[in-house]
Amino acid sequence: MAEGGRQRSFRLHNMSIPARPLEPALYLVATPIGNLGDITLRALETLAGADVLACEDTRVTRVLLDRYGIQNRPYAYHEHNADEAGPRLLQALESGKSVALVSDAGTPLVSDPGYRLAQKAIEADYRVIPIPGASAPLAALVGSGLPNDAFLFAGFLPTKDKARRDRLAEFEAVPATLMFFESPHRIAATLAAAADVLGGDRVASVCRELTKTYEEFRRGTLAELAAHYSDVDSVRGEIVLVIGPPPERPVEPANVDAILADLAKTLPTSKAAAEASRITGISKKELYQRLLDMKGSDER
Repeated sequence: MAEGGRQRSFRLHNMSIPARPLEPALYLVATPIGNLGDITLRALETLAGADVLACEDTRVTRVLLDRYGIQNRPYAYHEHNADEAGPRLLQALESGKSVALVSDAGTPLVSDPGYRLAQKAIEADYRVIPIPGASAPLAALVGSGLPNDAFLFAGFLPTKDKARRDRLAEFEAVPATLMFFESPHRIAATLAAAADVLGGDRVASVCRELTKTYEEFRRGTLAELAAHYSDVDSVRGEIVLVIGPPPERPVEPANVDAILADLAKTLPTSKAAAEASRITGISKKELYQRLLDMKGSDER
């Protein structure tokens, strides 16, 4: 039994499992984004064993705790009380207690105020231990079918149209799949702006209600998705918008020669051809010969 008579345990299939004591640290615990079965055993043990459990909304976290028979009492820590609650959590760490932090869903610190607490804990030289698990951006990425060798998560876009378009323009040439959180009542406007700024031919996926009963992946070009959602009266659920990387554009021959000529000013022929190959996607062998031909023409 823990302090005050609380039992440090969790329940699986009507079996009570004791939670081992935790060392003093700030634990960042990922929780399910919809389906409560997506919790990890390590997360359950941490939630049951922590001396202090902080969360965004105690009502939301209580549902998860009740599902797994965890008696720990959650305390609120969110953007509106962070200035007051944050110091109390740091005091708990200072007194040698373990503190677990969860968001309403997914991984803490991703688009929520928990990063401030983690920063202050690190500055004060306390251990910060991530307990990985569910993540809406990663679930959307792997379910979208879009390239995942390089990706960029950019959180929420601005709500005003001009600011939203300016922000999208910053990502126009990024050679990676882009991921954004979006609200259902703004998704139509965001898709229209993305189609205008990034190009209507960019492939994308609107990933809605992930892991929940009405999970949906709607895939298409930005132009197709913008047209679809402009006709939808009501959209429900949390959304991750995933946009594929910019399509490769063929490099014009004149531009290739200009690139080769510029690189040859400072690099040996072989290295200039290799760098030009990386930039244009054309084989190094072809570019090496092309550069030799250009130099031969210049000498004549």
